[in-house]
Amino acid sequence: MLQGWLKPIGNRLLTGGPPVTGKGRKKPSENPIIKNMKNYRVAILGCRSRGTSAAKAYHAHPRTEIVALCDLVQERLETLGNIVNVSAHFTDIDEMIRQTTPDIVAIPTATEAHYPLCMRVLEHGVNIEVEKPLCIDLVEADEVLAKAKEKNARVAVHHQRRTSPSMHAVAKALDEGKIGDIRYIYASGKGYYAGYGLMNIGTHVVNNMLRFGGKCRSVVAQVTSGGRDLIHDDVLPSPAGMGTVAGEYATATLQFDGNVTGTLIQHRFPKVDTDAYVMELYGTEGRLFWSELKGSWWLPTPHFVPDGTHDQWQALPSIYPEHFDPDKGADADDYCFVDEYVNALDENREHESNGEEGRHVIEILMAIFESAVHGTRVELPQKNREHPLLKWHAEAGLGEIRDMPRDYGTWLSLEDERLYK
Repeated sequence: MLQGWLKPIGNRLLTGGPPVTGKGRKKPSENPIIKNMKNYRVAILGCRSRGTSAAKAYHAHPRTEIVALCDLVQERLETLGNIVNVSAHFTDIDEMIRQTTPDIVAIPTATEAHYPLCMRVLEHGVNIEVEKPLCIDLVEADEVLAKAKEKNARVAVHHQRRTSPSMHAVAKALDEGKIGDIRYIYASGKGYYAGYGLMNIGTHVVNNMLRFGGKCRSVVAQVTSGGRDLIHDDVLPSPAGMGTVAGEYATATLQFDGNVTGTLIQHRFPKVDTDAYVMELYGTEGRLFWSELKGSWWLPTPHFVPDGTHDQWQALPSIYPEHFDPDKGADADDYCFVDEYVNALDENREHESNGEEGRHVIEILMAIFESAVHGTRVELPQKNREHPLLKWHAEAGLGEIRDMPRDYGTWLSLEDERLYK
């Protein structure tokens, strides 16, 4: 079914008839929170798990109204339509946009579909929200942002952790001067095979670091597979269609603005460990700790030595929008992402997780691969926008990289056979 989304951009990406019109959400005037304020119209393009999460968040927000759903599979349309009470269903992107005139089209699809779908939607001059990562490489990302600029449309990349309630707590503590000036940032992923992990959770990790470190100016990385430096055979297609990757263990040093240095750890663990997805800010007067599952914490001293008598870390309360209602079924982080988009459009500014930030994330990931294979510091932004692993592979006079399965578990089993047989 995936091929149905990936037809040439010059042709329609989806085919199908007109929608069935049904009941929508409350009218704006029926909700006092949004009375006399613009209600943003949203279409969901892709109705699987991430599409369902996005739809629940837009459905729950008082300032957004889902006007259409689009997917190639009728069962998905019906299932999600029942959840968010939307019966305007399409299998044709162009017809959906022409008939429902959305302000935002959410694109929560597989990564390799991001580029053609973004380009198709942006051709209509509609703002987009696209699942992370923005694209599989910098060439695609550059073209998406150029098209958005040409069409005067905004791009938001779904790095929902950056504007989450727990991350707002970290930002508030930093703004209040609780740790002084940031000097160092540590961050880690969940323990996936490094190359895949970088393109998956690593995109969130890097984006979180960018919120506090500012622009990344250079990258130095050490990446290994099977306990050795990378070789050309380590260049592989990623699971889940996330482009080209390499490396089982990756450690990268990132140099940010303002003399802030960061370390990004993406090491393969025996099993994926959600508790490992963390970030810590080291300041001149204290430290701040963030965890996807455990929330945010403050240490009122820059150096901590356990003394066995008490824990000096203090929990920080998460910060939610006043209109967030957990009973409406939306994930809080997704809801906050939507709320930030509403505020950004109100104020005619970019989303905090905007297209430029999404592209900068990809620049950093590509720089990690480039530094690993060439053993050098990589200055950002890269002048050469080609994928560094494909370029390195081609310069060695090698042919196409071998095929690998999309499923991560099957992919990993085959890779283990290659590395450790």
